[in-house]
Amino acid sequence: MSLALVLIYSLFSLFVVFYSIVQLGLVVSYLKNRKKVTSELSEFAKKPYFPAVTVQLPVYNEMYVIERLIDAVAQFNYPKDKLEIQVLDDSTDETVEIIAKKVAFWKEKGLDITQVIRLERNGFKAGALEYGMNQCKGEYIAIFDADFVPSPDFLIETIPYFQDKKIGVVQTRWEHINKEYSLLTRLQAFALDAHFSVEQGGRNFAGHFINFNGTAGVWRKQAIIDGGGWKADTLTEDLDLSYRAQLKGWKFIFKEEIGAPAELPAEMNALKAQQFRWTKGAAECTVKNLGKVVKHKNYSFWTKINAIFHLMNSFLFIAIFSIAMLSLPLFVLKQSHPELQPFFKLATISLFSFAVIGILYFTSFSKSYKKKGVAFIHFIYYFPLFLSFSMGLSLHNSLAVLEGYTGKKSPFVRTPKFSLTHKSGNWKGKQYSKIKLNWVTLFEGLLATYFAIGMYLCFEWQDYGMLPLFTMLTLGFSVISMYSIKHSLVR
Repeated sequence: MSLALVLIYSLFSLFVVFYSIVQLGLVVSYLKNRKKVTSELSEFAKKPYFPAVTVQLPVYNEMYVIERLIDAVAQFNYPKDKLEIQVLDDSTDETVEIIAKKVAFWKEKGLDITQVIRLERNGFKAGALEYGMNQCKGEYIAIFDADFVPSPDFLIETIPYFQDKKIGVVQTRWEHINKEYSLLTRLQAFALDAHFSVEQGGRNFAGHFINFNGTAGVWRKQAIIDGGGWKADTLTEDLDLSYRAQLKGWKFIFKEEIGAPAELPAEMNALKAQQFRWTKGAAECTVKNLGKVVKHKNYSFWTKINAIFHLMNSFLFIAIFSIAMLSLPLFVLKQSHPELQPFFKLATISLFSFAVIGILYFTSFSKSYKKKGVAFIHFIYYFPLFLSFSMGLSLHNSLAVLEGYTGKKSPFVRTPKFSLTHKSGNWKGKQYSKIKLNWVTLFEGLLATYFAIGMYLCFEWQDYGMLPLFTMLTLGFSVISMYSIKHSLVR
């Protein structure tokens, strides 16, 4: 039994290590290429290019932010006779009336803008996008979720890249209008900034599969059609279509230099709902597309390896949670089974992963600092908190991944937005904020106690090798559980 536990622990640790090696490759690719002056745009920017563009705004009950979004899109610096705006409105509350008034306002000013209401609201966001695409005028389709506030130059900056007939998608970097709202939003920004720099940038430079991130990007309509259109059989229709379109030969590019501001979830249960959708959807896409990638003959070995770990990104939560749960019984076994010491040393190779992940996130984090020393001081504060936070979400997200792998279906749960643009903003008591507790939250609290026992045993036996891990797990599950309960009780 003891040997079996060590073996299982080691296998999950090896997955984390291999994942980290792939991530290290992205870091190398990003650092090698980020300072290069790209010529992709320069050759096209010399001549005007203003094709017909449709902007799609998929909306479901967004009363607090929808006016902000429509106003931003309506002020795009793009020829009005080449611009169409579709507000794909699946709302069931007063958002419908708010949109109607705002659409009428901009129509009077000569804008081609329409509130599109489906008779049958099937397929959630994917269904709305597909419905809108089938009647849109544009050759290119820009998509924005309700929490985004794109700049007036967004289309001017992205559309010229499509003069390259191979380009199917231009994805831009997410920015954060409420990053400083709370520690919760700062940690989200910490994670997302790494994705929208090192990960997406590294994949882009290396010629690997990248993904449209669901918003703040532009599609060539033909690429959507060739990929098979928007499908609602996964919760991450963006990742699914991204792979299907790229497997058809379309090229995706990521432009880090083009930013699109958006609002981060400030309420814990809203964040957990978003995380559940992302991780479960990624698992569903793994089941659906992994075999197609592996069998495809037009991609290199390393591109396929990167795609495997890209699609299996959500499995990392299962690995982390399994390692965490096994760490305490193995720590106890270690005290009474000295013959297993070599295996315990083997299992510690997962520490290599922390170093690699640290390099990846520091590469992203330090970009906003002129002095690397100051950046490092701030980093050693945020990085352990981020790790603890991620570990605290591992149970919740692992359940989502398992549902995705086993084919269990669940509805598309939107992430509530509250128009929080400054620290004094408040989501409390607003509509959409009432999310009920479930058994997972209560179990997260029990897990905090479980790992606190591990901390106690470290001091009791004067064996401190596992103390950092137990401390981060205790902190992570405590914070996730505490804030889930606290925010659910706010009315």
